[in-house]
Amino acid sequence: MKLEDYIASIPDYPEKGVTFRDISPLMADGKAFRTAVNEIVEYADKKQIDMVVGPEARGFIVGCPVAYELGVGFAPVRKPGKLPRETVEVTYDKEYGEDTLTLHEDAITPGQRVLVCDDLLATGGTVKVTIDLIEKLGGTVVGCAFLIELLDLHGRDKIEDYEIRTLLDY
Repeated sequence: MKLEDYIASIPDYPEKGVTFRDISPLMADGKAFRTAVNEIVEYADKKQIDMVVGPEARGFIVGCPVAYELGVGFAPVRKPGKLPRETVEVTYDKEYGEDTLTLHEDAITPGQRVLVCDDLLATGGTVKVTIDLIEKLGGTVVGCAFLIELLDLHGRDKIEDYEIRTLLDY
């Protein structure tokens, strides 16, 4: 199955010169979505994962079925004020200002082996902060898995010390 057949490319969205890679057609096709999830599960299965962590919102879409198939838990990374209990947070610079992401302080226990899952590796900012949150709680990131990597944005450079698996490159 060619997963790229299930990715819609929308030129000039959200702004001129940007091509948005939409995973909605992939998610809408049960066989294609299952294939993508199973490829990530196959990658992660050898890593003795204890927990999957994904940033909102598409990291939930990818990470939850992976966690389910692996028989492990899932922890969401969210913007401030979205998680109801005590959190740890990391603030980082974005192209136009700062942003902050949070994780429940009891989501990861020291020594847990964690897989980070998201739909897209672009600039690497969000995934780097996700890794920072996991490590702040004592977890060990043993891999990062993405449906898509946008090669021109060099996000891999920010997380080069971690093993990365992407299913599609653009």
